[in-house]
Amino acid sequence: MRGIVPGLASAAPVAQQLPAVYQEDDFLQRFAVAFDEALAPIFATLDGLDAYVDPALAPPDFLLWLAEWVGIEVDESWSDERRREIIAGAAALHRRRGTLAGVAAAVRLSIGGQVEVTDTGGSVWSAATGGDLPGTARSHLTVRVVVPDAGAVDRRRAEAVVSGVKPAHVPHTLEIVEASHADLS
Repeated sequence: MRGIVPGLASAAPVAQQLPAVYQEDDFLQRFAVAFDEALAPIFATLDGLDAYVDPALAPPDFLLWLAEWVGIEVDESWSDERRREIIAGAAALHRRRGTLAGVAAAVRLSIGGQVEVTDTGGSVWSAATGGDLPGTARSHLTVRVVVPDAGAVDRRRAEAVVSGVKPAHVPHTLEIVEASHADLS
């Protein structure tokens, strides 16, 4: 919590800003110290404002605010370190949003594990005139996540992440597979 910090010196003491005639008044000098105590944390905050908007340096209570700035819905189960990592990577995620790599990166960052995203190739072209198009005409994503413990993954959260970063018109299937079972399928 930010507020009055005992012993914090003001970067711009009020008493020194007074006209010379008031500088000699002992009562006014002592009175101005109260303003210095109240203003010092404000000056310190403004001097360090860049640290408040840097995910690596921001105080923990500012992380939720930063997440809202970059369009990330914070999961309460994430640690502060995980929140910092996700918020810092948000710009790169938004740049790749809607692509296979973007879907995979968002799922990997949110859930963890090994992520493989494939699509049906619904939007394709043929090198030969009149040739058959590869894939199927209907777009569909398959997101496969291999994690150590499939039961520990919040499926609703995973579905929301995939739905939030894939193209809205493309249906998807989410497969969450335990690492020990991944080799069998």
